[in-house]
Amino acid sequence: MSFLKSDTWFDLLKHLLVIVGVSFLLLFLFFFVYLPVTTNHGETIAVPKVTGMQMADLDNYLDDRDLAYFVDDSTYRPDIRPGTVLTQDPKPGEKVKEGRKIYIQVAMKNPPVIKMPKLTEGSQKNAQMILSSYGLAVGTLTFVPDLRQNAVLKQMVNGKEIEPGAPIAKGTRVDLVVGDGLGNQEFPVPNVVGMPADEAATLLAGQGLVPGETFYQEPEEGQQEGTVVKQRPEATPNATIRSGQLVDLWVAGKEPIKAVQ
Repeated sequence: MSFLKSDTWFDLLKHLLVIVGVSFLLLFLFFFVYLPVTTNHGETIAVPKVTGMQMADLDNYLDDRDLAYFVDDSTYRPDIRPGTVLTQDPKPGEKVKEGRKIYIQVAMKNPPVIKMPKLTEGSQKNAQMILSSYGLAVGTLTFVPDLRQNAVLKQMVNGKEIEPGAPIAKGTRVDLVVGDGLGNQEFPVPNVVGMPADEAATLLAGQGLVPGETFYQEPEEGQQEGTVVKQRPEATPNATIRSGQLVDLWVAGKEPIKAVQ
């Protein structure tokens, strides 16, 4: 009976060793044979460059490389052929696994329609910034006589005014009518020679003129200090001037010392 009992323990140990061996073999086959085959473990593909290609050509091109694509966004670009790939992610040359999707942005065929922004009553520079942010193009700038220098007076499309809020396609060129800072009313040049400098400046401002440079000089005989002795342009009989223009003054005496604040 003892010999029979010894055989039983030996068989049990043998069976345990077989089970352990088979388990290790199965684990080895799973991790080092099955997974690499099914997941292409350690195998990667270099992402090709697809920007600049037509979306219609991507299916066959990427299928041949075991890759796919997904249109993540679309943008209207009037200077680019519709359907052209603009951007891609991952970038060209990056290593990915087979079957990886490449996210692309493509050029739209038709521009989206938006609401026309309000440009009038603002500056020309501000209007250009707004147009750019809305995806609209700056067209022709036309300067007209107006005291509101660089102010947008009209917003035009194809020669017609367009109201804020009106539908407009992205990429449309918007023309601007801008004030040049000068009025369109011409009148005789006022004569301020012989007037006190402060009164002369007040008179010029009241007529829509802008004091230019003020030059001080030694008074000549008969000239009172602080009075205007010369002006430019001169007040000749046929001389005219427009609102917003500059008038330079020559004043007798020394320049006043400004108080230090």
